[in-house]
Amino acid sequence: MQQVSSWGRLGRVPHQVTRPAFLDEVESAARPGDAPLICFGMGRSYGDVCLNANGRLLVTDQLDRMMSFDRERGILRAEAGLTLERLLRVTVPAGWFAPVLPGTKFVTLGGAVANDVHGKNHEHVGTFGAHVTALGLARSSGDTLTLSATENPELFVATIGGLGLTGVILWVELELEPIRSALFDTETSALADLADFFKRAEESRDWRYTVAWIDCLAKGSAAGRGFFTRGRHAESGGLKLHRPPRLGVPFDAPGFLLNAHTIGLFNTLMRRRPFLYGEKRIHYDPFLFPLDSVAHWNRLYGRRGFFQHQCAVPTAAAFDTVRKLLELTAEFGEGSFLLVLKLFGDKPSPGVLSFPLPGATLALDFPNKGESTRRLLDRMADLVLTAGGRLYPAKDATMSGEAFRAGYPEWRKVEAQRDPKIISDFWRRVTAEAA
Repeated sequence: MQQVSSWGRLGRVPHQVTRPAFLDEVESAARPGDAPLICFGMGRSYGDVCLNANGRLLVTDQLDRMMSFDRERGILRAEAGLTLERLLRVTVPAGWFAPVLPGTKFVTLGGAVANDVHGKNHEHVGTFGAHVTALGLARSSGDTLTLSATENPELFVATIGGLGLTGVILWVELELEPIRSALFDTETSALADLADFFKRAEESRDWRYTVAWIDCLAKGSAAGRGFFTRGRHAESGGLKLHRPPRLGVPFDAPGFLLNAHTIGLFNTLMRRRPFLYGEKRIHYDPFLFPLDSVAHWNRLYGRRGFFQHQCAVPTAAAFDTVRKLLELTAEFGEGSFLLVLKLFGDKPSPGVLSFPLPGATLALDFPNKGESTRRLLDRMADLVLTAGGRLYPAKDATMSGEAFRAGYPEWRKVEAQRDPKIISDFWRRVTAEAA
């Protein structure tokens, strides 16, 4: 047995790990007589959606081969263990870009499909799954299937955003978007408060990428202050690739470094950086993946790890709910170095359990301080559910079954398509009461 943790590092749990090197090895790994398994790509999910304690873990990082790349039409097919980082190294020099990229490029294609990830351009292009044209899937029955909108369509929509439960994703076919440059034209401006964010976001609907960083400890009339960034692909500037991370965190940070005072100082320095604001032309890497510049940044939260809360709140309730969430965070004093706020658009995903909905999404990291942090997360979840919103399974470690089923009322469609030999700790946790 091997001890494994997810990106949140909330605890290492034993698994029987299998690491296949070829697709035909995957097809024999999920046999009917074996114990249930779950797939594990780069482990960038924060909670237990990619864990199966005391069970089998199928690690896909060696299944990372390109299968085909049509450079004229921008259609790429690759094994599910290929990371977005490696994909960009092939497509950017050819003038093509992944249509949807999450906050890190160190995730696999299979993980991007299973969690139906979204990016800073959701208003314009929707989720990752909206650009997937076909999938290969291995089932424990021995069947190897091709899924698309026209071939095994019910299984296709259950697999996109299906948290890896419908089978082992073997390969992904993706429609790319053309680019003329690896650079982005960006504008960054200060936000005075939360109302300023919503105003700026509405004014920026014609910008393809938008996001805001918020000072989570600001109170009263200053709640919601921070900065707002918008960007679009530049028309010139070359097709230069990104570099490997230059910095890294070699060991776990001491727990005493993470408190309201140090986070408050960090937030002040972030807002007052003189080089931050204004118009700039920058490479896609620091614009889309700022945290990727520091390897193992999750170690900054210490040995106890950290939680992330990410919610989606409908438009009508977005302002009031986000304001209440910020007030609650400031009240508890468990501040976050990372507080990201943006608007979601109304482009539907084909996935049954896709997370985004028209409205706002808020993401915060919290150092694990035990019961007090869990109480805060429960209070935040209550506010989100009252507003008709939902939490993001890929980031979750505490969501109750009631909260999950309220946020994802069609979850039984995925359960109906779930491979009987595939399950995760997350799925056990949120569906046990409804069994």
